[in-house]
Amino acid sequence: MATTTNCKLLLSDLAFTVKNVPSNYIRPVFDRPDLTDVQKSDASIPLIDLQGLHGPRHSDIVKQIGLACQNDGFFQVKNHRIPDTMINNMLNISKTFFKLPESERLKSYSDDPSKTTRLSTSFNVKTEKVSNWRDFLRLHCYPLEDYVHEWPSNPPSFREDVAEYCTNVRGLVLRLVEAISESLGLERGYIDKALSKHGQHMALNYYPPCPQPELTYGLPGHTDPNLITILLQDDVPGLQVLRNGKWVAVNPIPNTFIVNIGDQMQVLSNDRYKSVLHRAVVNCDKERLSIPTFYCPSPDAVIGPARELIDEDRPAVYRSFTYAEYYDKFWNRGLATECCLDVFKASTV
Repeated sequence: MATTTNCKLLLSDLAFTVKNVPSNYIRPVFDRPDLTDVQKSDASIPLIDLQGLHGPRHSDIVKQIGLACQNDGFFQVKNHRIPDTMINNMLNISKTFFKLPESERLKSYSDDPSKTTRLSTSFNVKTEKVSNWRDFLRLHCYPLEDYVHEWPSNPPSFREDVAEYCTNVRGLVLRLVEAISESLGLERGYIDKALSKHGQHMALNYYPPCPQPELTYGLPGHTDPNLITILLQDDVPGLQVLRNGKWVAVNPIPNTFIVNIGDQMQVLSNDRYKSVLHRAVVNCDKERLSIPTFYCPSPDAVIGPARELIDEDRPAVYRSFTYAEYYDKFWNRGLATECCLDVFKASTV
C-alpha cells in the first residue's frame, strides 16, 4: 500500500506536518505539471444558461450543448434549478467531514475499489507506484435506498443533506441527457434507455495545501469512464482541461456546475462528442474541495455506438461492451494518460 513513513493512512493527517513532498508523491520529471505553461480562464469553456430549456429557448440551448460537447467536451451551466443554499450546504458538510478527528473519518476507510462507500487516498493505493495529493470519500448514490445506510453518520445531517443534493443533481443530469440525445439527432429518451437501470456515484475530493505543488498532482490527466460528470467545486482553482494541446485553467464561478462528457458518451455518439483529458493541480496556500457526481450506465448495460449514428461514411468506432467490463479495466489500469477507450475500438481488420 502506498503509505508514508509515519504510516498515516490519509494524506490529510500527514500534509500539515511535512515541509517537503514525501518521495512517494513525487512524479517522474517528464510527468510533472508545468504550472507556468497554463492558459488562464479567458480561454475557458462555454457557460450555458439553462433558463428556458423546457420553454422558448429549447432548440437554442440544445444547439449550444451539442456544440460544447463536440468542440470542448466541457461546459458550465447556470440557472440549473439547484438552489444556492443546497450547493453551499454540500460544500460545508463536505469540509466538515474532512475536519473530523482522524479516528472518526477512518471508520469509512477502505483500499478496496469495489466497496460502494469508502474513504481513501490518491486513486488506487493497491496498484499505483506514485500517489496523488488528495483524499476522497466515494459514495454510490443511486438508487439512494440501496446505499444511504452505508454513508457516514457524522456530521449528523450528512446522510439527509447529501441525499437531497444527489437527488437534485440526478434531475439535472436527466435534463441534460435528454438535450444531448436531441442534439445528436436521436430520440429524446435514447441515452436514458441505453443506461439500463442507471448508476450514480460521487466523490468528495479533498486536496490539502502542498509544499511543492510542481512535483505532484491532485489527479493527473485522465478522462472519465462514466457517461457524464457534474462537478461542484469551491472557490479555489485547480481544475485544468486540455484544449488544442494546451492546459487551460477552469476557474470557479460561484453557484455554477461544470459538466464534462465521459467515455460512454463518446462511444454512444460514435466519436462525435469527445471525452477530454483533464487534471487537478494543487497549490501551497489553500486547501481545495471538489465534488464530482459521476452518472453512468448500470453494470449490465451494453454500450455501443447508436445505430442511427453509424453509416458508410462513419462506421462504428467501438465494439459493444458491458459497462462492468469497461469500469473494471479503468480501475485496474489506473489513471493512465492514454484513454481506456482505445482498448474497446472496433477491429478494422
